[in-house]
Amino acid sequence: MTETTGNPLDRLTGAGVAVWLDDLSRELLRRGDLAQLVADLDVVGVTTNPTIFASALAKGDAYDAQLSELASAGADVDAAVFAITTDDVREAADVLRPVYDATDTVDGRVSIEVDPRLAHDTRGTIDSAKALWAAVDRPNVFIKIPATLEGLPAITAVLGEGISVNVTLIFSLERYAAVMDAFLEGLEKARDNGYDLRTIGSVASFFVSRVDAAIDPRLDALGTPEAAALRGKAAIANARLAFGLYEEVVAGDRWQGVAEHGAHPQRPLWASTGVKDPAYRDTVYVEELVAEGTVNTMPSSTLHAFADHGVVRGDTVAGTQQESARVVADLAALGIDLDEVTRDLEVEGLQKFEKSWDDLLSTVSAGLAQVAR
Repeated sequence: MTETTGNPLDRLTGAGVAVWLDDLSRELLRRGDLAQLVADLDVVGVTTNPTIFASALAKGDAYDAQLSELASAGADVDAAVFAITTDDVREAADVLRPVYDATDTVDGRVSIEVDPRLAHDTRGTIDSAKALWAAVDRPNVFIKIPATLEGLPAITAVLGEGISVNVTLIFSLERYAAVMDAFLEGLEKARDNGYDLRTIGSVASFFVSRVDAAIDPRLDALGTPEAAALRGKAAIANARLAFGLYEEVVAGDRWQGVAEHGAHPQRPLWASTGVKDPAYRDTVYVEELVAEGTVNTMPSSTLHAFADHGVVRGDTVAGTQQESARVVADLAALGIDLDEVTRDLEVEGLQKFEKSWDDLLSTVSAGLAQVAR
């Protein structure tokens, strides 16, 4: 398929990919930048995580007034972080509400993550998700829950109570299959509990670039032509295989059992799509994962790069299952076990988010102390 004329993001949207922004800050909201991105660059959703909030709080003085109010009210650091992050997400949800209404609740969503320290605490995750859902109090919010083994029953329980969920930190095909099962079980519970399935949304955030960032150095260390030929192929192959699993699920009878009650599919969301190796094209993890019914959440740099020079060649996922499986087999022949790599990436991802959460707590604690003087 040849590329048509028009803005690259318009063409990406036309190919069935929802464009989301992986960033949020009070400055982005108050300056009107988020609204501008929705109007001009086809942005129809926002994702956040502890790293994004930690970065936002560490810059400028946009949060000083609220910190002063919180300090005067005697709020502790956990309460302050909760108030600040839910306020930002609520305001962003209001900006995206027209998109939510126009897309029949599918897009116009803003995600906020449970405390990452609860990743191995099922009950704590459920309670945190409920608290965040109630505090933001907007129908177009997603509660992000990590796809840990302990997170899976929390996903089911939360969906079963009518709460929309963004399942995050998915790296492996095995875990992704378990996530889709947890999603279906959650919708079945919600149906049986009397909830309107048309209002419950979910995406499954499958991480991309971190896979190449973990595997490419191993290939480089091997130093063979066979290894060099596989650089930059693992992440895209892994994601394409994940989409194949998704297609199997939505073609199945179990999905039809909830779809007939108005349920929306749990769309695959390509996360971590910023390029970490400057040798690669800066839009590669967008261009090579174009498939109708998916979401691509991009950091601001990737979003603007794609708007400038992104290429849409039509569907770049269909018909790639055999080729993708061969990449995984070729990696295994070189002694690189993709399952082992993705297990390590889950542990590392949680550690990074916990570190960012600690940074966020420290920044807010220092801010509270400063304004209290």
